[in-house]
Amino acid sequence: MGNQSLGNLTRHFQNTDLMPALFLGHGNPMNAIEENEFVQGFRNVVKDIAQPQAILCVSAHWETRGTFVTAMEHPKTIHDFGGFPKELYEVEYPAPGSPELATETKQKIKSTTVGLTDDWGLDHGAWSVIKHLYPKANVPVIEMSLDYQKKPAYHYELAKELASFRSKGVLIIGSGNMVHNLHQVAWHKMNEPGFGFDWALEAREKMKTLMQEGDHRALIDYEKQGQSFQMAIPTPEHFLPLLYTLALKQEDESISFFNDKAIGGSLTMTSVKIQK
Repeated sequence: MGNQSLGNLTRHFQNTDLMPALFLGHGNPMNAIEENEFVQGFRNVVKDIAQPQAILCVSAHWETRGTFVTAMEHPKTIHDFGGFPKELYEVEYPAPGSPELATETKQKIKSTTVGLTDDWGLDHGAWSVIKHLYPKANVPVIEMSLDYQKKPAYHYELAKELASFRSKGVLIIGSGNMVHNLHQVAWHKMNEPGFGFDWALEAREKMKTLMQEGDHRALIDYEKQGQSFQMAIPTPEHFLPLLYTLALKQEDESISFFNDKAIGGSLTMTSVKIQK
């Protein structure tokens, strides 16, 4: 099974230079259909990235008991939100799936048993941003779920097992928000990019400093980093995809930030690019 899987991947994915790794602050689902500076940031970030052979996305919006990857040929576009305009629900992102990459992901990860599933698709954490990166929907996309039972260190170590995919033309994307506290959103300030509460701006700056210093351990142990982090990360699902991206960073790679603004007081759109 393992050899057959490797053979399949070799046929479908050729060796490439090391692909970058991204964390995308996806924010409001309306970013899928609006024209704003964040959408432009998503478009710009891929201008100097070689066309991927596939995308593996870890989204904040797929939490499961255990770890799963989508393995269907044609993943559906999931509209996993409520109360938005009709035109948002009409958006389809018909990117193909990659059963070959899904199978190889299952084989490659040794720390847990990865399940292959046809029961999901592309949730808005994936399609609302990937549609701006690759609007022609011509790059195969698979999603990997977040096991909600596991601690941050588990997710970080699991991500390391995906590292070799970067040399097979696979663009690995974490999609969430570094600072994400919906209970504290100042809805009347949502149209003022840059507005952030003091604790949100403090947490964002500390996170960026820790990333620049390569102190991933402090980010893994985010619950120990004080009140601003506790406010910024009341639940882990939007923060964990960042750890998947950071875990892939090699020592000789640089880290840069884009879309680095707060919105609504208690959210940040800060996105991360790791590359040689």
